[in-house]
Amino acid sequence: MGTACFSAKRMDIKQCCVKLSVQPSRGLVDEEFTVLVQNLFPGFQLTVRALHQCEDGHTWDAFAHYIANATGEVNVSEDLSLGGTYSGIEPMGLLWSLRPVPGSKPWLRLRKMNVQTPMEVTISVYEGHQTEGFMDQVPLASVVVERWYMAPGVRRIPITEDGLTATLFLPPGPGPFPGLLDLWGGGGKLVEYRAALLASHGIASLALDYLTPKVTIETGKMVGNEYFEKAYRVLEQHPQILGSRIAMLGLSLGTSITLKMAVYSKVIKLRCAVCISGSHVQQVDGSLRQNLSYFDKNSAKIRFDKDNNVILRDMTLPITTNPSLKVDVGRLQCPLLLVVGEDDQDTPAYEAAMDMREMMEQAGNGHLLTVLSYPKAGHLIEPPFTPFIRASPIRSLGTGQKFLVLWGGETVAHSRAQEDAWRKTLVFLRKNLYGYTNPGAAMLSRL
Repeated sequence: MGTACFSAKRMDIKQCCVKLSVQPSRGLVDEEFTVLVQNLFPGFQLTVRALHQCEDGHTWDAFAHYIANATGEVNVSEDLSLGGTYSGIEPMGLLWSLRPVPGSKPWLRLRKMNVQTPMEVTISVYEGHQTEGFMDQVPLASVVVERWYMAPGVRRIPITEDGLTATLFLPPGPGPFPGLLDLWGGGGKLVEYRAALLASHGIASLALDYLTPKVTIETGKMVGNEYFEKAYRVLEQHPQILGSRIAMLGLSLGTSITLKMAVYSKVIKLRCAVCISGSHVQQVDGSLRQNLSYFDKNSAKIRFDKDNNVILRDMTLPITTNPSLKVDVGRLQCPLLLVVGEDDQDTPAYEAAMDMREMMEQAGNGHLLTVLSYPKAGHLIEPPFTPFIRASPIRSLGTGQKFLVLWGGETVAHSRAQEDAWRKTLVFLRKNLYGYTNPGAAMLSRL
């Protein structure tokens, strides 16, 4: 195609009716969508951009460069991105490559705190291969997409009984449903979005704040084992939940608690457990506060990268051989799924997983263990298409001081890990809680 001809066609494109469709335009956050641009000239250069303003007011975007095919179309699910925030054929690159727009506050992390409203993303098409100045241009077409953690009919129920700070999410319908206790890590607060998404897939899920609950704020005392047992009983005794089919899912510090409760609690009897980016190393007889203090004793092992981000993984390396300093997973009686990133810079999750495997094989319960290990993935393995964050600030529970933690991972590999791990986690939960693995059997994902 000659340059003059192509230039003329570029001028004419604004007189055409460029058609942009995103299907589904309303769906769950873990559901893939298809972005299709039509009515273009063959060979036309365009930029497809995603724009999202999160609840804290910060703006995130992602974009990719495409060339229309011989029929004047671009299908993001099938066509090659030539550059932008991602390249290659990446059906969901417009979401997982989202990053704060240039000039934003550093070290932001995209997390949905109000799960009763959707994550709104504006998908737009621009003429030419653009990398900046989007706000100064008029897009050729735009579509607003809704991404939900709560499927229609999922019920959100705040739980405050027995001193708990928690939220229960019940799937649509009368039930009864299997249950799950959802524990996040050392950042504290009540984080609901993963529990809401699990309920959207047919599992009644209780999101639990155990580091900064109301009882701790009022008394200054950290919770004990009985706090988690009370949360378990909420699930066990609920009339719409199958009390004999309850799982626990923990990330980071939540893994430590999940393993401890699964092995030693006289109350908690799990059908299965999922542990993400965590370790079994802890003072087995110690309280939550004592275990946090135990890690602080190893602060001399903390390292810093070239950007002064904190690397914490060495604090529990090498993995101890002292049986009083790690959960005896050889006593575990339920299936366990470990999800680890091999570039985790916060926790030596891979090394811990290998040690747990050895312990369980020696004890004769190795058949209960499944390990998903991902090269070049970091610590924060979240639901699919969550934007990759290599480092972000957390606040020390002891001193209240903020510091930047290096989570590790590489963008593409980590994003792939999130998709694969979530899909396999749902299969694992369905198999052990429902007794089947059909991916569509318990899904309520279509909105």
